[in-house]
Amino acid sequence: MSGSSDAPFFLRRPAGFRQSVSAALVGLGMAATVGGALLFQHVGGYMPCALCLEQRTPHYIGIPLAILAFAASRLRAPAILTRGLLLVVGGLMLWSLALGVYHAGVEWSFWAGPTDCAAAGSMNLSGDLLQSLDAVHPPSCSEAALRIFGLSLAGWNAILSAVLAAIALRGAFAPGDRFQAH
Repeated sequence: MSGSSDAPFFLRRPAGFRQSVSAALVGLGMAATVGGALLFQHVGGYMPCALCLEQRTPHYIGIPLAILAFAASRLRAPAILTRGLLLVVGGLMLWSLALGVYHAGVEWSFWAGPTDCAAAGSMNLSGDLLQSLDAVHPPSCSEAALRIFGLSLAGWNAILSAVLAAIALRGAFAPGDRFQAH
């Protein structure tokens, strides 16, 4: 046998309302999370460290996949596509959760961070290049630039990623239509 009949049962179940809502919520949640990080960086002036930048990667990959999952669900594409995309997005958010926990642990000195943890800063190349290089001091991954209610941005990313992973994975495994008989 080949095709979708070899897929696990949950991937073959029809997709519907729950998958559309899950994809929309996760896509909007990831966009809000990374958008907030970009606001803190560009409006608030908080320069991200290398781990901060790395934590954005699962969101950058996941946002277009969530949009595709939403479109696939609304356009009644094969269920394996919608559910598979939600499963991948859930996995990406688990990856983001792990990165957030790791970074928060580095900030709380639970374990050592990478030895090369430094972010590339913007430089003014119009003047003296060596002086510009000396003026850029990227933040350390071991020091939280900001804490909100006692949690660093890495800690908040971990919490938000856990919630988004739960929504995406619930959508991947949930019945397709909330009005459908189970």
